[in-house]
Amino acid sequence: MYNTTCPSDPGRAGAESSVAAAGLNGAYEREITLLRETVDQLLAMACIPAQDKEKSEAFHLLVTQLREANQNLVLATFGAQDKLAYAQAASLRQTEFLAMLAHELRTPLQPLAMANDLLCKRAAPDPTLAHVHGVISRQIGHMSRLIDDLLDASRVSSGKINLQLRPLLLSDVIDSAVEASQAGVDKRQQMLRVSLPKEPLVIEADLVRMTQVLTNLLVNASKFTQEAGHIDIVALRNGDMVGITVTDNGAGIARDEQPFVFDLFTQGFRSLDRAQGGLGIGLSLVRSLTQMHGGTVEVFSAGVGRGSQFMLKLPLSSLSLPAASVAPPAPIAVLPRRILLIEDNADAAEMLGLLLEYEGHHVDVCVDGTSGLRTALDAPYDVIVCDIGLPGMDGFQVAGSVRAALHAPLPCFVAASGYSDASEFDRAGDPVFDHYLVKPINIDTLSKIILAQEPR
Repeated sequence: MYNTTCPSDPGRAGAESSVAAAGLNGAYEREITLLRETVDQLLAMACIPAQDKEKSEAFHLLVTQLREANQNLVLATFGAQDKLAYAQAASLRQTEFLAMLAHELRTPLQPLAMANDLLCKRAAPDPTLAHVHGVISRQIGHMSRLIDDLLDASRVSSGKINLQLRPLLLSDVIDSAVEASQAGVDKRQQMLRVSLPKEPLVIEADLVRMTQVLTNLLVNASKFTQEAGHIDIVALRNGDMVGITVTDNGAGIARDEQPFVFDLFTQGFRSLDRAQGGLGIGLSLVRSLTQMHGGTVEVFSAGVGRGSQFMLKLPLSSLSLPAASVAPPAPIAVLPRRILLIEDNADAAEMLGLLLEYEGHHVDVCVDGTSGLRTALDAPYDVIVCDIGLPGMDGFQVAGSVRAALHAPLPCFVAASGYSDASEFDRAGDPVFDHYLVKPINIDTLSKIILAQEPR
């Protein structure tokens, strides 16, 4: 038997059908919503690695750039160190070359200077010979100044010049510069006038270097001024400064060249005819040494043929001058001294030996360090004049060995060398040598040293 149920109310059946459809739609929508939420979560989860990946890639890119920058920095550092080392090596080679050049140039000047002094002492009073002696003396002095300027330029560029500052009367410095440049002024029959304030002006300066500054300005003015021309040096106080002008009516300077006159070697590059000579170093030293003294220097010229004016400004010093000490006059010694001369340049040894013998001394000559050492130990000497650059044993070794072997009283040790580098002076300042003279030796200076020793 079949039991079949049939709806007895058609409206109720439709309503139940609508409810079922609505429930199905709601469930579907919930499923869609859930699915969408799930998809959104998945997408969000998928985005996180993507963002991390972008951050990671950016981080890795930054790390790579930093590594490259660090490598470049390391390379640049090594490159800078290499360039610095190369520059220092080049500077050292230049300094060594200039020192050797000065030595080689001074070596032939020594016998020339000694022969000229001997010629002056032994020649008959002939005006022609006196004139020749003056010419040779001036040219030897000129060559010596060129060598000194060349070395000073190297020392300034490498910062090896040390100033010995002390209170000085400006008038004393100017007097020294005038004295040093007077021979060239007189030779060209020029008129040099000096104008100083009545009040004494004190500057804090290195006497040698500041004299060098003013001498270079005066020599430069004389060099570029015609015969019978005029040179004026004027000093005026301006507050706590003093202005010093060196004015001439000479060749003048073109306006486009004036900004460069203090540059090193300017004259060497610009003066093609070389009529006035020089290395183009003097004015560069003027500027450098003036700046080291806290001053300034300028130049003005109205043009070629209209003269030049160099204006120097220096700070005045508030320090007082040290009390002057008057040394008692040294007694005049007449007894001859025994002198050992150790010099490997035969001409220089012969001329200096003859000159010292002419002054009444007994002189023995050796041409190398080994024979000089033997001779110094075999007989007593009052003075040993020893060249530094000797074959076999250098001068320091010879003098040191003699000092170690002999007992007091020891002879006076005088070093003579073509080198004038500060390191040589330092070595000579040790107990090995009592005095250090740079070639060409000033015979008056050597004579004073010799006469100051008690004869044996």
